[in-house]
Amino acid sequence: MATVDVRNVRKSFGDHEVIHGISAFIEDREFVILVGPSGCGKSTLLRMIAGLEDITAGEIAIGGRVVNDVRAKERDIAMVFQNYALYPHMTVYRNMAFSLRLKGMDRDEIDRRVKRAAEILNLSDLLQRQPRQLSGGQRQRVAMGRAIVRNPQVFLFDEPLSNLDAKLRVQMRSEIKDLHQRLGATTVYVTHDQLEAMTMADRIVVMSEGYVEQMGSPLELYDQPVNTFVAGFLGSPAMNFFEGRIGREDARAWVDTADGTSLPLPASAPGNEGQTVIYGVRPEHIGLSGETLAMEAGVVVMETTGSATQLLADVAGTRVVAAFNGRHVFRPGERVSLHPELEHVHLFDAETRQRL
Repeated sequence: MATVDVRNVRKSFGDHEVIHGISAFIEDREFVILVGPSGCGKSTLLRMIAGLEDITAGEIAIGGRVVNDVRAKERDIAMVFQNYALYPHMTVYRNMAFSLRLKGMDRDEIDRRVKRAAEILNLSDLLQRQPRQLSGGQRQRVAMGRAIVRNPQVFLFDEPLSNLDAKLRVQMRSEIKDLHQRLGATTVYVTHDQLEAMTMADRIVVMSEGYVEQMGSPLELYDQPVNTFVAGFLGSPAMNFFEGRIGREDARAWVDTADGTSLPLPASAPGNEGQTVIYGVRPEHIGLSGETLAMEAGVVVMETTGSATQLLADVAGTRVVAAFNGRHVFRPGERVSLHPELEHVHLFDAETRQRL
């Protein structure tokens, strides 16, 4: 396997630049996920690594070799696309063996590789079926098997689970992660689903409008987001934000919002008195409380999953989401007191949107 080194890469379509000097280093055997909203450039970056898009400026190196001018088929990578792109008239076996036959590989070696991949992916009983006889998850595994048999330096996945239903997506997430652990393969994976990124990645690259906002482990990004974009993008439900000014008195600190709500802060919180900030708190870090510095809220909607309760409430005209473990009963219009957990409050500069 190999490292992937992206060095100040830029991509333009005509006069319009869509990738703005991105740099990222992916370690050997690492599972890295590129995540961001639609149009942020993550698939374009993946296609440049694969050799399917030209690089306008910068360098990409795979295994220490600069591949800017190397054709896709000579980069020793394998790519799994969102659409499975299986040959409908071929059996599973022939689909998986096709690229090896094009290379003129020995028939016994092809058979060994295909059967090994089929065993890894639990496809051994399906090798003589055609794609139309398979479920969506089975087709996705065949597409993965077609990549595995090539024994590449790097695996590239471009939103491979987007066409699957919710239950199958959860199953396939586990299967792809388990496959990575068994093969020890360097993997770059693109998705717009932050839950996929959080549950699967060794490291996440959060992208927005052709820039890298932050790169780090899932928990690092979740606990220490560098700006409001990362804070709001990672986490479901999303982080709650309030704008206000910091107040301090003796050993107390708080944020006063324009509507008169006072939000509690730890005394050690960064920022100067009177500074305008964005106050962030995740739904799961809001509790029910009768404390003085709490948010008085009116219940709008309650949702329950059986094991947890999610509450949409109105705090002086601002919608707030709170999530509680266990079962609670709230009535629309009911008044509740919500208290942010001080150790989990995030502060960002209101002008730059960067973390304080």
